[in-house]
Amino acid sequence: MSGYVQLPLSGLEPPLSEMERAVQDNVHRYAVEVMRPLAAVLDKMPADKVPAPDSPLWGALARAGDLGLSIMAMLELPPADRARLLFIATEELAWGDGGIAGAILVNNFPVMYSLLAGNMAMATYCEGKLGCWGITEPDHGSDMLDATGVIAAPNGAYGKPNCTARIVGDKVIINGQKAAWVSGAMTAQVCALFCHYQDDKGGVRPGVAVIVPLDLPGVSRGKPLDKLGLRGLNQGELYFDNVEVPVSHLLAGPDKYAELAYHMLCEANPHVATVAVGLARAAFEHAWEYAHRRKQGGVPIIHHQNVRFRLFDMFRKVEAARALTRRVVEYNATATRPSMLASTSAKVTATQTAFEVASDALQIFGGNGVSREYPMEKLFRDARAMLIADGNNEVLALKGGADLVNPDWL
Repeated sequence: MSGYVQLPLSGLEPPLSEMERAVQDNVHRYAVEVMRPLAAVLDKMPADKVPAPDSPLWGALARAGDLGLSIMAMLELPPADRARLLFIATEELAWGDGGIAGAILVNNFPVMYSLLAGNMAMATYCEGKLGCWGITEPDHGSDMLDATGVIAAPNGAYGKPNCTARIVGDKVIINGQKAAWVSGAMTAQVCALFCHYQDDKGGVRPGVAVIVPLDLPGVSRGKPLDKLGLRGLNQGELYFDNVEVPVSHLLAGPDKYAELAYHMLCEANPHVATVAVGLARAAFEHAWEYAHRRKQGGVPIIHHQNVRFRLFDMFRKVEAARALTRRVVEYNATATRPSMLASTSAKVTATQTAFEVASDALQIFGGNGVSREYPMEKLFRDARAMLIADGNNEVLALKGGADLVNPDWL
């Protein structure tokens, strides 16, 4: 007698509410009908064509706006319910395609960070606009996530920043460059910019967070980044030449920057973890389906014990990553103070899981796995990129580990 049980879309989840099931079904349908066909097209396009005016990406972004995933609209929900709903929707988007999911999600970051800063006026201003998040710089990668310098090398310094902002009267004046890793830079209308603060004497320190409309004089964009994976998510440089922004757009100055950066990481990392869960689930499902169809030795390869063992190992990893990520999302949504230890644990675990599961899935496909006629080589590239996205895992592990130090015991 077979022990096979057909599980719900997102595996071993508790029963969903009527609203959650409706959102999951709606987003899953969008992932099947729009994202997966488009992802294969965007992955093969030259990088500069993906955000071009005639790109099919624009139609997909427009349709994504009809999914009802507005953070502002969800504010009326209790925090735990809102977090759970976003978790469910994000996994389905990432199951469709990690790159396009990133392009959709990053549009909400200016709203999200405005709300974290308590600036409702800026959240309202950014609502409905395509957004991006600018933090890393040509000479400063994941160390830009370390506003307090807690993980800097002993006696080391991070050096001169590439982008600074001055606060002069009722204006914030921005100069410099953000690196090519600004997600959504080519399509965004507004940027949640995190950079260093420059005082009256020319000294610099962390930092300033500000909402910058990207149609202002002095703003320019570089060329889209040509990269290994997540090619549906456009990324590129942003340049600022004496760009003047009203001080009302300020989310945090140097006195509050470290605290906002903390909350920002606590919020962003679980979103990336959820994308990784969706990507890992997609890789597992492709391998599971292929194992039923592909015959070797005269039988479908799922009859071979080693294939079953590998599939089981993939299944348990996906479920474990989802469980941790879900637990962190709900904890941080309801805790008096969110935990960076938790958020970095989710991101590192889920992205490492996605990479391992995608690698195993590719192996099950055998030679077909490395062919572009099959989905696995793309999923493998996407999964590899996740180990670096939103802060590389080594730096995030150091950041999370720093929160294990109890100063009262030292």
